[in-house]
Amino acid sequence: MKKKKPILRIIKRIWFFIAMSFTIWLVYSYQSQGVSNLYLKDNAKIKVVNNENYFLFEPKIKTDKVLFFYPGAMVDPKAYVPLCRQISENGLKVYLIKMPWRLASNGYKLPKELGLLDDKNIEYIFAGHSQGGKMAAQFVYENPGLIDKLILIGTTHPRDISIADSRIPILKIYGSDDGVADEKTILKNKSKLPESTKFVKIEGANHAQFGYYGFQFGDNSARISREQQQAETLKNILEFVK
Repeated sequence: MKKKKPILRIIKRIWFFIAMSFTIWLVYSYQSQGVSNLYLKDNAKIKVVNNENYFLFEPKIKTDKVLFFYPGAMVDPKAYVPLCRQISENGLKVYLIKMPWRLASNGYKLPKELGLLDDKNIEYIFAGHSQGGKMAAQFVYENPGLIDKLILIGTTHPRDISIADSRIPILKIYGSDDGVADEKTILKNKSKLPESTKFVKIEGANHAQFGYYGFQFGDNSARISREQQQAETLKNILEFVK
């Protein structure tokens, strides 16, 4: 048996090194960044629960609105803690779902499986960023009549399904400088949503700044700060749910 040529072994080692380096970079980049642990502490207004399935932010005053938030694919769910906490501080009970293996496609049924959608007196709102938005829309598609409102953030979906016949209010927020969920593709899939869907473009916003994590492969640099992008996202969500 002929031995492999040294050049082939070198090429394989180089490719292995590149693949490992890229994987390590992805893991690091998609980790939450700049999220203070104070966001996960109780205070006079909010009670926080942190378990294996979700972060829960619950107002200490009674509320009839519950929002479920789905993270983007591979993104540390903690990256969405600041946004979810601030939504809750405005009177909503918020579940930030921890997807198995950080993939929304594996855990989008969790709210139903955990029995969190059983109260008929509650208004249920589903929201998600990127792949999380895709699976939030998928849940609405598979469970007509169960969800009252849908919020899609920085996502080109729904793309492979249509919820154009849905009668629930839908909000779609996207960034003008998003390189992952670009405006052209978002508008191309507009027919998959009801005509009543509200589209909101945040000028200067990119993909990653909808959460608190590092630069995402394929994204563009934002022309506004993360704080401004988060503030505008929060403002539009609150106007929509209230």
